[in-house]
Amino acid sequence: MTLPQDNLLRYSRNILVEEIGVAGQEKLSASSVLVVGAGGLGSPALLYLAAAGVGRLGIIDGDRVDATNLNRQILHPAANVGSWKTASAAETLSAFRPDMPIDAYPELLTADNACRLFDLYDAVVDGTDNFPAKFLCNDAAVLTGTPLVHAGVLRFGGQLLTIIPGQGPCLRCLLPDIPAPEDSIGSARVGIVGAAAGILGSWQAMEIVKLLTGAGEPLSGRLLTIDTLTGAINVTHVPRNAACPVCGDDRRQHTPLSRSDYT
Repeated sequence: MTLPQDNLLRYSRNILVEEIGVAGQEKLSASSVLVVGAGGLGSPALLYLAAAGVGRLGIIDGDRVDATNLNRQILHPAANVGSWKTASAAETLSAFRPDMPIDAYPELLTADNACRLFDLYDAVVDGTDNFPAKFLCNDAAVLTGTPLVHAGVLRFGGQLLTIIPGQGPCLRCLLPDIPAPEDSIGSARVGIVGAAAGILGSWQAMEIVKLLTGAGEPLSGRLLTIDTLTGAINVTHVPRNAACPVCGDDRRQHTPLSRSDYT
């Protein structure tokens, strides 16, 4: 494909980057990405994927904008409190990139729709905020062979892992089972600094750009941990677990997911 002249101007700073160039920009323009969750992680990820020139974006989120979201969910203006997050996100993104098709799904990601939706996109961003949803993203990605960029954020930092099915470990290689609800600490209890979510979500967008263009080395098999309070950034090797229930040699999950596994 050939980029239109106005796109050559808009993405000229991308194209000047040696590892991307015109060929990489054309790959971005021809690609599609699904973002699960239009919140603290999904907001910066969506904005930077749109800014990078991704051809089509999908957004799935079953929540409405709440006043407590506004410290970090930068896609949503105060005037959109009460609106579906998917509609609010699409409105902001359409103003920013009028040429970009946006698929809005005002619903929760479930075991019934995850594989079907993941199959429609080249890559997926996990912007969810709870363990069952994150494990659902992981499992659907492995089952459909769709690259996934996982992240989690809380307080001043978080972690990120890129999952490339068939080439590296998945989230369950690191943590085989979904933690019990009593072991989960959510933002409603301990909070999130908005800029921390912005850093993790932006890094997710960068991982997607690398996956789609072939630039650099994705964080496959490496868990990135960021603590902005101390300025510490650590990378931990995550080996593939041959006994992993999802991507292991004798994996239990081969076919559509069971709703009871994520409740």
